[in-house]
Amino acid sequence: MPQYTTYQPRPYRPRMSAYWYLDQFHYLRYAMRESSSFFVAYFAVVTLVQIAALNAGPTRYAHFQAVMQCPWVIVLNAIALGFILLHAVTWFLLVPRVALRQMLGKPTPDIIASAPNFMVWFGASVIVALFILGVI
Repeated sequence: MPQYTTYQPRPYRPRMSAYWYLDQFHYLRYAMRESSSFFVAYFAVVTLVQIAALNAGPTRYAHFQAVMQCPWVIVLNAIALGFILLHAVTWFLLVPRVALRQMLGKPTPDIIASAPNFMVWFGASVIVALFILGVI
């Protein structure tokens, strides 16, 4: 009969710093891309609140606009915009890794697979900018 000990072996768990994502740039980029989803949710909530304020009437919408003009909200929105841009760019650059990339029997280069997304994004941005400027 084999002899058993009363002690269980402990699994090996390497020590990991709480700031592991600062060790290498691609870890930091990964952490920033993943945390940018909070800012995507923030913009979605702000858009829904804006639509609700617009639906509630001119005084409620004027109050919403006054809140949006506060300096701390402007700073928060600028930071959120930066993270939204990071989120969009990194998402579009991930497309070639998951999309079917065959064209003429050869793998399509990453930039060609990502280019349509960037072109649609640029076109939509131009249309929105022209609309805001009152050109269309």
